[in-house]
Amino acid sequence: MEARQVAAGHGWNWIADGFRLFKESPVIWIALFFIYVLIAMVLSIIPLFGPIVLNLLAPVFMAGFMLGCKAIEEGEELEINHLFAGFKIHTSRLITVGGIYLTGIIVIVGLVFIATGSAALLSATPGHTTPAENSQILLAVLIALAAVVPLVMAYWFAPALVVFHDVKPVEAMKLSFQACLKNVVPFLIYGIASMVLMLVAMIPLGLGLLVMIPTITASLYTSYKDIYNPPTTGGGEIAM
Repeated sequence: MEARQVAAGHGWNWIADGFRLFKESPVIWIALFFIYVLIAMVLSIIPLFGPIVLNLLAPVFMAGFMLGCKAIEEGEELEINHLFAGFKIHTSRLITVGGIYLTGIIVIVGLVFIATGSAALLSATPGHTTPAENSQILLAVLIALAAVVPLVMAYWFAPALVVFHDVKPVEAMKLSFQACLKNVVPFLIYGIASMVLMLVAMIPLGLGLLVMIPTITASLYTSYKDIYNPPTTGGGEIAM
């Protein structure tokens, strides 16, 4: 499970390869996107427990997308069932990854409130904040970013490592963080390119998001494949 270091240009290649996977089954990709959004909307309207369940299940659904990407690369058809494939493979471990990620977010929010006194800002009127309140807001944003980035790095490859390699949740997140740290420059290129493309995609009434969101989702798989370079033949690497 040794992650390799790749050149900066690979950050763009992950997006390009993600688009290639999208082009293989665009209609199914868009259908999967709408189904997932519908599930997320239904869970989000359930007070308290809905958002928690959604966060816990997010890695399970992501694992399904990863399995779908692998199926495309092996010449198989992408199917709606792939969205739910993560419920059949290492589900408890994937949910644990979601639990760790959710716990991390809760801790970060708590730390930001404690460090900046942000509770007082909740009552501030938008557009009528004082210079002191603006400074607090800026500090809160910087602290949140500094804490969230490492958490996202730990999460990035975790679903793929769990579902393809039967790695335990904590170890998967540790390996994911190390892989991202080893490839900071290509991830920087990837992040900038992704943000620009997402902004462009939102211009025509947001219709471009129907392409970009599946493309970015598929790019998680292409970045995993590039950095971990798993064998494409034989089943020894994948625990089903």
